[in-house]
Amino acid sequence: MERHASASQPTHTNIGVVGLGIIGRAIAAHLRRKGFPVFVWNRSPRPVPNFVGSLGELAELCNHIQIFVSDDDALLQTVEQLSEKLTPRHVVLAHCTVAPDSMRAAAEMVERRRARFVEACFTGSKGAAEKGELVYYVGGTDEAVRAARTILEASGKEIVQIGSVGQASAIKIATNMVTAASVQAAAEALALVQAQGLPLEKFLEAMRVNASYSGTLAMKLPKMLSRDFEPHFSVKHMLKDMQIATQLALAHYLDLGVTAAARDQLSEQMQWGHGEHDYSAVLRKHLHEPALGFYEESQMPEAHESSGTEEALADAAEAATENLQVREADIVVPQGSLLTLSGGVGATAPAAAPVRRGFLRQLLSRLSSGQE
Repeated sequence: MERHASASQPTHTNIGVVGLGIIGRAIAAHLRRKGFPVFVWNRSPRPVPNFVGSLGELAELCNHIQIFVSDDDALLQTVEQLSEKLTPRHVVLAHCTVAPDSMRAAAEMVERRRARFVEACFTGSKGAAEKGELVYYVGGTDEAVRAARTILEASGKEIVQIGSVGQASAIKIATNMVTAASVQAAAEALALVQAQGLPLEKFLEAMRVNASYSGTLAMKLPKMLSRDFEPHFSVKHMLKDMQIATQLALAHYLDLGVTAAARDQLSEQMQWGHGEHDYSAVLRKHLHEPALGFYEESQMPEAHESSGTEEALADAAEAATENLQVREADIVVPQGSLLTLSGGVGATAPAAAPVRRGFLRQLLSRLSSGQE
């Protein structure tokens, strides 16, 4: 592999990058553009400059090691393999979003070797990493953070010192809860706008002058409208973060209903094989092509509806739903006795059948095409 001339003697500027996913790859390239000697390692070999043969070799070459791996197990395995070669000259920066306990366990392994450990979770996706404009949420001792500051400033526009190791991870999980919920709410809002027969662009226009508009929505909404799900932050990684959030909530007896709903929608996308797509792919469930609204489908004449197998399946599914009952607050209520918008308790909704039929036909169409 291609090596810099300075590789034989480690210097304080040599930077090791572990993990060549979306962010790790972008950070390594950015640091090289800024003139840092960068050496890299990844579990699966990559044809990139200065790819070393092992984590031990990386530690021998570099005083500063940045870890961009995907989850708790990967972080702990990486640190365990590195630890044999760590010395007091090393500064290890962990950039993963993991459970606070996992971050503390990694710090303990590093500090046992008298090396320094900095928790440096970040916000900002692919574009920010390529430009060196990440924002770091930092946890660690003052001395360790001072030793890491030059490296963090090389790829970040702001450093927010949170506290001790583990606390920055908690903040990062909390901010991602808001991010996931915002995009999920936007997906549902777009579905409602479309069902009303309005141009989706009008929603974007209205949101731009709305108090709830955010950097996340500014980045995601245009891509959602164009169905561009190129990954900047993947479904699988956002799902992992929401799972961590719900686990922390359970440990503290918290009811995080919105976070649980966002987690379930992301999990559904994983089941449909969209784990590598951007997490804004949750839109697929609510807005797909062709995008007929329920109302439009319910008004279609029978003569123009698909016949044959699809019609038979829709009729069979409709017949089956007639026997369903809705459970609310542990009380079983017959479907026909639900409170409707146009009547009181016990009123029925005769117009619901064609709407339900349209919904079932749409659902069957999506299932048969593999869309979700």
